[in-house]
Amino acid sequence: MDKLLNLQNVGVIRDGRTILQSDDLHIPLRGITALVGPNGAGKTTLLRLIHGLIEPSIGQCERPFAPHESALVFHYTPMLKATVREHLTLLRDTDRTIRDEAIDEVLQSVGIAHLANNPAQRLSAGERQKLCFARARLQNPKLVLLDEPTANLDPNASDDVEQMIAQLAKDGKAVLFASHNMAQVKRLATHLIFMQDGKILEISSPGVFFKNPQTKEGSQFLAREFIAQ
Repeated sequence: MDKLLNLQNVGVIRDGRTILQSDDLHIPLRGITALVGPNGAGKTTLLRLIHGLIEPSIGQCERPFAPHESALVFHYTPMLKATVREHLTLLRDTDRTIRDEAIDEVLQSVGIAHLANNPAQRLSAGERQKLCFARARLQNPKLVLLDEPTANLDPNASDDVEQMIAQLAKDGKAVLFASHNMAQVKRLATHLIFMQDGKILEISSPGVFFKNPQTKEGSQFLAREFIAQ
């Protein structure tokens, strides 16, 4: 059975401006769901809301997962003055069951085991993102939220990240990722959410959305995206 994110007349207001609003919506979280829309659509706000980093200003958000059952990866995460391995051992502050063997395994799985003792601040952008994925996998979440996971990465690093996203789904995780890369969305996503001006306008599949968007806003968005490409 699909896990549902229930938004009940939700509004998120910042500095007197509504940056996210919805009527009663039930969003299934399963497979790999792409979150698409123009800049300022509210994608990052929705990810933060789902993860529990923010609460709605009005209305209710019923999350299908407990806070420790979801992981959020941003497109850029500042690193501490610590080694790659130490970034992962810090998770023991909240989960004492994490073993050294599990840390070794997850570093190997994302391809940075050889960097375990290197300062994390010296990692390339792609290596930093792999470390963030390693941290997320070590948490063993049911839901993984990704905000522009391949932004500013070179093609090889982007390919590696896409493979990691696909593997998360194969491992049974629900994945929700925001992306401006429509080719990437077509490659990865099994489901799609389209947003604009803080509103969720379409909940669909990539096949349906790209061939026959159900809203005028969706059609205009796709026209702009493909002209830009």
